[in-house]
Amino acid sequence: MNTSNLMSRLLAPCALALSLAACSPGNDTQASKTLNIAFFGDNTTLVSVDPFQVYWLEHRVLLRNVAESLTDQDPATGKIIPWLAKSWEVSDDALTYTFHLRDDVTFSNGERFDAKAVKIAFDSDKALATDLPATFGATYLAGYDHAEVVDAFTIKLVLAKPNAGFLQATSTTNLAILAPASYALSVKERSLGKIIGTGPFVLASYTPEVGAHLTKRKGYAWASANMKNQGEAHLDAVDISYIPEESVRNGLFLQGKADILWPRNPFSEVDLKLLQSKGATIQSRSLPGPALNLYPNTRGERALADTQVRLAVQKSIDRKSYASTVYNAEFPVVGGLFDVTTPYFKSQASKLAYDPAGAEQLLEQAGWAKGADGYRQKNGKRLSLSYNLTPAETAGDVLIQDQLRKVGIELKLSVVTRAEWVANNSAGNYDLTSTYMTRADPIILQTILDPRTANSSTLATNLYSPAVLDKAKTLFDAGITATQSPQRATAYGDLQDLLIDESSAFPIYERVWQAATSSKVKNFRWTAEGFALLGDIEIGTP
Repeated sequence: MNTSNLMSRLLAPCALALSLAACSPGNDTQASKTLNIAFFGDNTTLVSVDPFQVYWLEHRVLLRNVAESLTDQDPATGKIIPWLAKSWEVSDDALTYTFHLRDDVTFSNGERFDAKAVKIAFDSDKALATDLPATFGATYLAGYDHAEVVDAFTIKLVLAKPNAGFLQATSTTNLAILAPASYALSVKERSLGKIIGTGPFVLASYTPEVGAHLTKRKGYAWASANMKNQGEAHLDAVDISYIPEESVRNGLFLQGKADILWPRNPFSEVDLKLLQSKGATIQSRSLPGPALNLYPNTRGERALADTQVRLAVQKSIDRKSYASTVYNAEFPVVGGLFDVTTPYFKSQASKLAYDPAGAEQLLEQAGWAKGADGYRQKNGKRLSLSYNLTPAETAGDVLIQDQLRKVGIELKLSVVTRAEWVANNSAGNYDLTSTYMTRADPIILQTILDPRTANSSTLATNLYSPAVLDKAKTLFDAGITATQSPQRATAYGDLQDLLIDESSAFPIYERVWQAATSSKVKNFRWTAEGFALLGDIEIGTP
């Protein structure tokens, strides 16, 4: 880290502290209505708070409260509900979506929210996806062709090919609607914070790797039904700091200089007890989308090309022990390919039971005999699996290594740079790898595991044998073309069964996101995407 960045890090806590009443005598009223959030570090790879480009979870929390979407999603049921659009119709072929818009909404710069604004937003996003196909939002816009303005407050969005997840996509931060003036700016300007939305807060400033400042939107009155507070935000402002150092984040919170402590990884049991002893409330929600899964390379002569070896690996993983050891006794045990907050999640818990004796039996049947060193061998070759890690080895990785060792499988953990990790995945130089994306719809699997649409076609191709690949493609096609809930449930349920039955994925843990809120913070609630509705939050007396 260079000197200027280091100084920014050192000064950020001071700036955060100075916004509090305890540090600013005579400004108690204003300070009491400013919420301070200490987030995990900023994204240094893709610095952007443009909704269509962003994938960093912390940025999406910010954006959810600045830029709003045509629809919203009920976090309890997964149902799509009205927001900036009050109603809609979907054609029988699922290629035309007609939205009837609210007529009382404005952007924070005074521009009217209407059908023309929606058309500009979607057409601008399509142009960006064409120029930059790897842009995160391109996944959500899959199949989109053009928009037709029917009248001032009716817009027709037309797809060129079926995308059963499109309606849900219109509820996400990635397809949030910005003001026409935002799209007149450059991609870089939007990335660095020139964001004009309709939300209860305005993005006043964003400084990469340091923080952001949100201010209350006066006159706001069009929240979705997910918000209890249907009017202006209770808070006057929100100060966000990006702090990668865990000790600094925790220290700010314990000193009362941050109201919400929001790390990337779940709290350890030691941290949980300490935070709760100081009166903190632990807010937890599993992030929708795939669980943290390991994916095998089944190509060529690799050991995991053998179904019996893959099944043995599945039985060798003690997921209950993983959850309680790496995290805490109350941490949820992963029960399937998806996290439980994903619509159409189907439990696979019985198939994921810890069964080391069964694993050893399968390995014996496959011809892998234990040697004097405890590892299994066949034809003079050790049963060894490579797993590339970035940016660092974790206690969980070592635990999995130990669990596999008990049945005679060697797991080699190799810490590599991000560039090396990408290169190894692209070249197929691995036995196990891992990746994930957060989205509250099962269609997200197609971006990861369908070779025809996956971000990494190599990873998606490598985890299937030819016969299984054909079955998977059929189920992917059924899922993306199904427009009715029962058909979607069947397609994605069968796909989950297939991937677990074939051990084409090894679920390791639920991707739980946690935040600690101080006793002053009232009404913290999660969105379906795993973010927070800051317009509901109030700052009270401890």
